[in-house]
Amino acid sequence: MFRLLRLLIGSFRRCVRSRQDLLLENLALRQQLAVFKQRRQRPKLVWPDKLFWIALKKIWSEWQSCLVLVTPNTVVRWHRAGFRKYWDWRSRHSTGCGRKCISRELRELIFRMVAENPTWGAPRVHGELLKLGFELSERTVSRWVRRAPRKPDASRIWTAFLCNHREAIAAMDFFTVPTLTFSVLYCFFVIAHDRRRILHFNVTKHPSSLWIAQQLRDAFPYQHSLKHLIFDRDAKFGCRVLSAVGSFDVASVRTSFKSPWQNGVAERWVGSCRRDLLNHVIALNERHVKRLLAEYVRYYHEDRTHLGLQK
Repeated sequence: MFRLLRLLIGSFRRCVRSRQDLLLENLALRQQLAVFKQRRQRPKLVWPDKLFWIALKKIWSEWQSCLVLVTPNTVVRWHRAGFRKYWDWRSRHSTGCGRKCISRELRELIFRMVAENPTWGAPRVHGELLKLGFELSERTVSRWVRRAPRKPDASRIWTAFLCNHREAIAAMDFFTVPTLTFSVLYCFFVIAHDRRRILHFNVTKHPSSLWIAQQLRDAFPYQHSLKHLIFDRDAKFGCRVLSAVGSFDVASVRTSFKSPWQNGVAERWVGSCRRDLLNHVIALNERHVKRLLAEYVRYYHEDRTHLGLQK
């Protein structure tokens, strides 16, 4: 009964539809029937079939009523993919027009000039580029000058500080060493950045601010050329340590939170000490660790090559 009713409704719709709609529907059904006649287990639509449905979608508003093989969303997706491919082909084969794009290297050069010379404007930057042989208009330079980042990268600022004041920088830090009896020893050291020299080291079980201040007094003589001391924000480096550093006419430079890369020289020395020595021995007590570190510091200063100093 339901099939008969559906057949009657379909026949009535075909009677009231125009001849053009009937022809388009017949064409669409014949096209799908041709696809079904392919000798394959799963009929596959090739690019002429896709073009047929894209064109039919443009000229017939009721194209979805006779679509069987795929969903209408698939036909819409074909149309969008063809649109992208068409304009990609147009952009690749069209003749050049408009302003000539400047290269990425030239943009980075403009940004570098603006960063290193904050008082320069677009006319000055444009003049310097002309002297270097770049032919572009001042208006183009002005547009890229406005887009230049005004705040330099924090890592570049820190790297520039370490390179410019290397001879006057020292760093201090702690690292732990487990012993045979499962206790923990704290190894303190101060290292100079210029030649990676260990200025002072010591070992203790209970580090405190007073103990660290005394170690700093032993590390810095009355006459020294150091101006900056880098250390992290450990709670052991409290107010007494800061006052002790200031009494030596040395500026305290504290690293950011969770940023061991800012104290890279000290961190690398800790890694070298562990790989060369501590990972191969079992510390007995505080006296044993001091003797091992003293021998390693001698070897580190006199015999070991340093990659950071070109070996």
